[in-house]
Amino acid sequence: EPSVCLIAHGAKHIRLGDEEIFYDSRNYLITSLYLPTTVRITEASEEQPYLGLRLTFDLKELSQLMLDTSLPTVRKLPASRGIATGQVTDELVDAFSRLVRLLETEDDIAILAPIYQREIVYRLLVGDQGAHLRHIAAAGSQAHQMSQAIDWLRNNFSKQLRIEELAARIGMSTSTFHHHFRAMTALSPLQYQKQLRLHTARQLMLLEQLDAATASFKVGYESPSQFSREYSRLFGAPPLSDIRALRLAAGG
Repeated sequence: EPSVCLIAHGAKHIRLGDEEIFYDSRNYLITSLYLPTTVRITEASEEQPYLGLRLTFDLKELSQLMLDTSLPTVRKLPASRGIATGQVTDELVDAFSRLVRLLETEDDIAILAPIYQREIVYRLLVGDQGAHLRHIAAAGSQAHQMSQAIDWLRNNFSKQLRIEELAARIGMSTSTFHHHFRAMTALSPLQYQKQLRLHTARQLMLLEQLDAATASFKVGYESPSQFSREYSRLFGAPPLSDIRALRLAAGG
């Protein structure tokens, strides 16, 4: 979902395809698309535990705020990643702090929370990722079309993917679709579908205690051996070993 993530204490490492992103309290993370990432907290301790928060925003509200503040719509830009980092400002931290402090005065939440959230989005729009955000909000942009394609993939990842049909669904040629999809997600449509399947299978095994073969069939694989190979390539260990290590790390 389109969202902004802010870290108060600690740091994170995010892997998207072959790319790596690091951010901490000096940088916020902004996402415009659902991306199958692997996330790891790299700084935390008992004295200074990791603390972060995430605020989602509606693209329609984002567009309305652009109109209300007379911020210009960005001219057509080359497709860019659906994830980026920006510099945290004092004004942004102040708006987030006031929003969080509403937990101490719950009667004020209904009135003040929407105001503070609107201010946060405004601070992002006029910040160093503002052009990126305004481009995302523009209906009909490549970002908007990619959002539609990704929504379809998320709801149908276990089905066979026909690139030509998905490109036609969002009004693009196959070659243009491939180009913009990779530019925004760092993955081809088939790689994106594969990672969705593998991440979902991992959740099924960890949270619902499914065995590897059952999880692989559930997410659309026909061959458990192929599933195991691709799982190991993405997560660094075969399914059984990986899930066992995750449970041990969680104390379970």
